[in-house]
Amino acid sequence: MSEAVMQLKNVKKTIGRKEIIKGLDFDIHAGEVFGFLGPNGAGKTTTIRMMVGLIEMTEGDVVIKGHSISREFKQAVRHVGAIVENPEMYPFLSGWKNLVHYARMMPGITEERIHEVVRLVGLENRIKEKAGKYSLGMRQRLGIAQALLHNPSVLILDEPTNGLDPSGIREIRAYIRKLAEEEGVAVIVSSHILSEMEMMCDRIGVIKNGELISIQMVHEAQQSEDVEVVFTASPVDQSAAALKELTGKDVEAGEETLTVQMTKEAIPDVVSGLVQKGIRIYGVNIHRSTLEDKFLDLIGEGAIE
Repeated sequence: MSEAVMQLKNVKKTIGRKEIIKGLDFDIHAGEVFGFLGPNGAGKTTTIRMMVGLIEMTEGDVVIKGHSISREFKQAVRHVGAIVENPEMYPFLSGWKNLVHYARMMPGITEERIHEVVRLVGLENRIKEKAGKYSLGMRQRLGIAQALLHNPSVLILDEPTNGLDPSGIREIRAYIRKLAEEEGVAVIVSSHILSEMEMMCDRIGVIKNGELISIQMVHEAQQSEDVEVVFTASPVDQSAAALKELTGKDVEAGEETLTVQMTKEAIPDVVSGLVQKGIRIYGVNIHRSTLEDKFLDLIGEGAIE
């Protein structure tokens, strides 16, 4: 696995007597998209605000590229680009002039770099228009371009697809994957939209009531676990017996279908075995437990708002 570019070490936040964030510990690696998932009010935005130094931690530390956010704020935050909630733009300036304005605040950003981030987020054709005329998806893209100007190692996006239509969501998802895979940026995405996180992220950390209750690899978990496989085959009685013999698992038989739990990797051998036994197979369908199923198992149905 690539180097850890951001480390959260026992991060806590207490307001009055109430512990809002309860000792978070995890690392974010270069080139990965890390999903920060939890119901509304779980503590996602509070944690992100502490990651970028917008609010103080009560205890613990955030280390970015070897620099402590609490003790070496300037050195640490130099490696971070972030959009917390909505990107703020000057609506009366063009997208280009907005970027030029932000570039002046940070040393060493060339005009070539501005052109580069504009290309990266696909705004070449609209960058000269006033930002006030941009759609929500275009404003999000301009916000990401702004956050990338100084070549950060970590990009933090709080609810980046909030309020977007389906095509806008798909665009932002593609840019996030591109940044991680082609630019090697560590991207942290906070959201409560489960299907989006499943398509976008490499790992997902689930937070509930200020506590990190699980970190899961999205795709590995899907490969290794049992899936529900539905065979359409005949004759059904003979097929059920053969399927039980081949898998060693209980088989649920319907009028024309047979359902069994097994690993995805075992399916080709089982199909081959059924054919050798003279079974006629008309279809094989896989039902995999989604991220939503796992999420609800972890936090309970009532926790989603």
